[in-house]
Amino acid sequence: MILKVLLVLAVIGLVYFMFIKKKPLQHKNDIQKKKDDKLESNDMVACSTCGTYTELSETLISANKYYCSDECVDKA
Repeated sequence: MILKVLLVLAVIGLVYFMFIKKKPLQHKNDIQKKKDDKLESNDMVACSTCGTYTELSETLISANKYYCSDECVDKA
């Protein structure tokens, strides 16, 4: 009898931990902070002159600003 009760409790506990218990949610600020810490090569940045979004790996950097082409660097 006790073995049956323990078995039922074990099954209930297993179902709880596998399906019902959820992982704690991360705060939106934490996620945004992690994203802002490091730019990756496939992140999109806006050109400082014309505002066109280009991949970080394809941008030109001049005076700590991002530009999409040599023409926009010359305009600035």
